[in-house]
Order: sequence, then structure tokens, then C-alpha cells
Amino acid sequence: MKSLEAFIRGIPKAELHLHIEGTFEPELMFAIAQRNHKEIKYNSVDEVKRAYQFNNLQDFLDIYYAGASVLIEEQDFYDLTWAYLEKIHEENVIHTEIFFDPQTHTDRGIPFATVVMGIHRALEEGKKKWGISSKLIMCFLRHLDESAAVKTLEEAIEYKHVIAGVGLDSSEVGHPPSKFQRVFERAKQAGFLTVAHAGEEGPAAYIWEALELLDVSRVDHGNNCLQDDKLVEELVRRKMPLTVCPLSNLKLKVVEELEEHPLKTMMDKGLMVTVNSDDPAYFGGYLNENFLALSQALNISKEDVVVLAKNSFIASFLDLEVKKEMIEKVDAYSRLNS
Repeated sequence: MKSLEAFIRGIPKAELHLHIEGTFEPELMFAIAQRNHKEIKYNSVDEVKRAYQFNNLQDFLDIYYAGASVLIEEQDFYDLTWAYLEKIHEENVIHTEIFFDPQTHTDRGIPFATVVMGIHRALEEGKKKWGISSKLIMCFLRHLDESAAVKTLEEAIEYKHVIAGVGLDSSEVGHPPSKFQRVFERAKQAGFLTVAHAGEEGPAAYIWEALELLDVSRVDHGNNCLQDDKLVEELVRRKMPLTVCPLSNLKLKVVEELEEHPLKTMMDKGLMVTVNSDDPAYFGGYLNENFLALSQALNISKEDVVVLAKNSFIASFLDLEVKKEMIEKVDAYSRLNS
């Protein structure tokens, strides 16, 4: 009988809430900055790591954007993505749905194609080498205006063969989903799937807007749905996936202690919850570390881990037949290691 830690490390799983710019480990940041002759305001890897202490989402975003500024060439985006794939291969993540923020790069003069093709090339090679399947989701930065999002959407249409969906991220409070209703309508008309960050620092009302105005297929985070019983009922009725990010919530002070995290309560209420790492280089853990931290803080069981692993595939944008294959892998692993 495997220990819970070994069970978590080995179970097949998917990750559905991962910002590729948020996987930028300090060592790689320094190497790329040096390669591109870019100055950064930190003198050592240790100094960068010490800076990874945040009081809130905005504190994090400030350093996140500063780190992203060293990414210039297609190879940089390839290297960033490849480093993440190497990591998740070790963690038995067999499918990933990756967010990227083109506006973070195009606003400083980096061509859209440079960003998307660097990421895509790594994802294709990860599939060949390790069999890791993937989907790419382009996020609009919600602190910018909708016209900027429309411009980005127009650029993305040429790359629809590599971009599966659009999302909404960055500073949540004061930037409700309704601000982007028209661009999401255009995205759906163009054939993109839609997701949105809602209810992390923002209220339950933002989740309602994501459902009703943006017509999302998934809600990213969604913690604050618990403020509204009717919303919880609606999310359960729709079987709406919530891509929850425990260590991110702890690091950004969404919860003060991981023991206070609502994930188990969400599961008990019948919500379709998945576990994800969000921005693991900054938040102290990739997917397995999130599961392991939950196992200690919330006493989640092997049975809970199996449910969460299955949820990660059910909530994915994989074809139905592929989902069934993935879920059977989870069941087979559980039978062998119960």
C-alpha cells in the first residue's frame, strides 16, 4: 500500500490553471536576461527569491511583469515552456492547459507570433518526447481596456490552429467580467472556448457575470462562490469546473492559513473542483506540492485525490473519448495502489 505522498506523486493528473510566465524560475530568468543583455534589478538568484514575498495580488503582479520583460526571442518562450514541461513530466501530469498573456509582451514590442510559436513549439516537442497533451489559452489582461483586448483577439485569429481558448486574468478587483462582454462574444463567434478568473479576490457577483455575460466553460479560482448559496447551487447544477489554486491562495493572502482553505468545503458541497499551481515559480510549488500541502492542511484522503485527479480530466478541453481514456488511467492507478 502506497503512502499518500507516493500516491499523489504517481497518480496521473491534468493541470488546467497555469500561467506560463508564472513558471519563470529565478535561475532561468537570470540566464535569459544575460543572454538577451537585459538588466534586471536583482543582483542574484537569492535576491530574486527573497523578493517573492507578496501581500496581495498586485504585489505579485508587479514582479511577475518585471520578470516577463526579459523574454524577447522565440527561443526564450520555448525555453520557459520546456522547463515547465520537464517539471510536470516528473510529476506525472499527462495533460496541461496553459495560459499565456500576449499583451504583457506585445505592449513592449514583442511580436505576437514570437510569443505563441515559441510556446507552441515546446508543447509539440513535449507531446513527442513524453506524450504530454496540451491546450493553449490566451488571456486578456483585465486592467487594460476592452479595445486592447479586441486588438489582441484579432491578432490571435491567425493562430487559432494553436490557441484553443481565451481567458481573463490580472488584477481582478475593479475590473469585472462585464467589462469584457463584447470581446468574449467575438471570441466565441470566432470559435474560441472561454474561461475567466473570477472570485479570487473579487466577489461572488463576478462569478455570476463570468457565467451569464461571458458564457465561460470554466471558472478560474472561484473561491468566493461560497459567499452565495444560490451561486453554489447553480455551479453544481451546471457541473461548472472551478480551477482552484491552493498555494497561490496562501501566498497571495486569499487565505491566511492553508487549514482555512475552502477546497474541502467546496468538494463537500458537490462543486467540480480541480487543483492547480497557478504561478508555481512564485508561489512555492508545482502541482504535486499543492496536493501534498492540501493533504497535510485539510486531511484530504486517497479517495479525495482520486476525485480531484478525475475532475482534472473531466474539466479539461480534451475530446470525450480521450477524457474517458485518461479517467481509466486514474482508475487503473487507484486499483493498483489502493
